[in-house]
Amino acid sequence: MESDLGRRFSRRRRIAIIITLGLLTGLGPFTIDLYLPAFPAIKADWSLTDAQVQVTLSATTIGFALGQLIVGPLSDRLGRRWPLVVCSCLHVTSSVLVAIAPNVSFLIGMRLLQGVGAAGGAVVAMAMARDLFSGRPLVVMLSRLALISGLAPIVAPIVGSWMVTVMPWRGIFWGLAGYGALVVALIIVMTVETRPPAQRTRGGLGALMTGFGIVLRDRVSLGGILVAACAFGGLFSYVSSSSVLLQSVYGLSAQGFGAVFAICSCGVFIGVQSGSRLAQRFGPQWVLVG
Repeated sequence: MESDLGRRFSRRRRIAIIITLGLLTGLGPFTIDLYLPAFPAIKADWSLTDAQVQVTLSATTIGFALGQLIVGPLSDRLGRRWPLVVCSCLHVTSSVLVAIAPNVSFLIGMRLLQGVGAAGGAVVAMAMARDLFSGRPLVVMLSRLALISGLAPIVAPIVGSWMVTVMPWRGIFWGLAGYGALVVALIIVMTVETRPPAQRTRGGLGALMTGFGIVLRDRVSLGGILVAACAFGGLFSYVSSSSVLLQSVYGLSAQGFGAVFAICSCGVFIGVQSGSRLAQRFGPQWVLVG
């Protein structure tokens, strides 16, 4: 049955909800990419090796991945709104703790929690869009969220490179805390619960693991997961090493790094947009091979 919940709101309220979901979608890329230009500053401040600095990014990505596996099923069972509020509050708290971190070990732990908090926005925002809209409005909404997901990795390092020039690296995380606090306020004021009790799933951990088992035993699903994992692994290798390579080895400034990273992100964005259109004509498997 098609959802008409989104149509009950005024145009102004729908715009506010779209902005809120867009900010939630962008929270993950900003959490991962905003501080990349600060790698050399963090390395110099604490006399770290390149590998130690890169672990801070790995921790965020691990938290972001695990958080989606946890928050997604929870939002199906408990409703969308409160898991989203809890995750966003966790993101704000961990951002503040990263900003005042006394050592790299504490920073790594808080970056892990930061990734978990950002994961709520990534997975629940898409689910809320599907709850609110159907048919063509859903397609339009998802395309807008996908556009934000594509633009956020381009904008984040540019903003981060500007922030590094006007403040210490810790200021970036105070900025992320402010971003998260704004998201929490918008969730509370602008959104409603989109998953009524009658539509929520039942069952505990056993049912969840059964669902994961069904997906992993399906050859087509497993193949898609492995392809996506390999593609993301290559992209993440670039993301984790690009700041150190371009700034420490090639001597680019923070602004220069942000520009190069943005150019590469534009390439990723173009690939995503063109790939989706080519897949409709030639089939997704051949586009992947190409």
